[in-house]
Amino acid sequence: MQAPHSRDTDRMRGYTASAASGEAIHYVDRKRWLWILSVLFPLQPFLGIALHAATGNELWIFLGLFLNYLVSPIVDMIIGEDTNNPPEEVVMQLDRDPYYRRLTYAIVPLHFVTLIGCAWYATVADLSIGAFLGLGMMAGMVAGLAINTGHELGHKNSRLEKTLSKLVLAVPAYGHFSIDHNRGHHMSVATPEDAASSRMGESIYAFARREIPGAFKRAWAFERQRLANRGRSAWHPDNQILQSWGLSLLIAAGLIATFGWPMVPFLVVHHAFAYWQLTSANYIEHYGLRRVADDNGKPERCQPHHSWNSNHVFSNLVLFHLERHSDHHAHPLRRYQSLRHFENLPQLPNGYFGTYLLAYVPWLWFRVMDRRLLNLPHIDGDLDKVNICPRARASILLTHGRDRMSEPTIGTV
Repeated sequence: MQAPHSRDTDRMRGYTASAASGEAIHYVDRKRWLWILSVLFPLQPFLGIALHAATGNELWIFLGLFLNYLVSPIVDMIIGEDTNNPPEEVVMQLDRDPYYRRLTYAIVPLHFVTLIGCAWYATVADLSIGAFLGLGMMAGMVAGLAINTGHELGHKNSRLEKTLSKLVLAVPAYGHFSIDHNRGHHMSVATPEDAASSRMGESIYAFARREIPGAFKRAWAFERQRLANRGRSAWHPDNQILQSWGLSLLIAAGLIATFGWPMVPFLVVHHAFAYWQLTSANYIEHYGLRRVADDNGKPERCQPHHSWNSNHVFSNLVLFHLERHSDHHAHPLRRYQSLRHFENLPQLPNGYFGTYLLAYVPWLWFRVMDRRLLNLPHIDGDLDKVNICPRARASILLTHGRDRMSEPTIGTV
């Protein structure tokens, strides 16, 4: 008698399709069960909490910093990269497999659990001010992944996924993200006008001052125009930004009512560090890359080489393949498990966490990344094909040679 099996068991054995030549194609996602690491990622502050409860040593509260910024880059270096792609013939089957969607659904409540659990421990444990705020920072660090979860869900067309995106973006109070990202960033990515595309010679700290308020202003303008087209005020209840922010206020009010006014600084630190995680990702994803405009000023179509990519295995597994960013911009609706690697793309030197560390030291970042940028095959030292920070233009010309660039182009400062 044959043993019973489920659809998941069948899919563990792979996906089968036929090539145009008639040849059978069989593909197995060997990372299928490892994607659960993305779901578990938000729970890591509880490991530090447990170790603090057991030992009383407040350094354990900051365990997440050690794991993400020291251990993760080392693991990425040791394991290396995965350039394996699912064959195009099975991508539709892979995208339709409900297992991968369920993982993005499952992570949403865990972000709420982590925020509430960290807030509870911050008030019941006898913590110093530094450890108290540090716990808010650790919770905020994983709330940065809540924005990444909202990013994955917000790109999909189903009502359920869009609703879950709004819910999870309420955790870090970043409800305007999907509007700015989908309607703004994806349209103007790798152009001087895009607030979420960093420029050559622009430090991450200067970028943050431009990107964070710029994202809100652009999202609010889009939503105000959408409502105006329906004859409604920007403050109408149908405003999607206000809906998510309303939930954020309910969360904050609930935490303050339950745990007291110390939740105010806790949430300020939590939200600020979540925003910093998003800014860090945005900074490294398109640094200096530029879509060249035609004679009418219209940028060329977004191509995979307009994003920096990373195939490092471990950090991709905890970030829902965010680091295969090039294919995401070329095919925004493609689900994380189906994103592909392309040859000769701009490649980051490490996974995201290791590259963040590099970005936090601007002089070192410029030294490493400017050379990589100018040596890209599609740029080949041509500064006319680079998105340059206006304030850094003179020094870049001095460093890399005026003969490699034509007259200045107009861009926002």
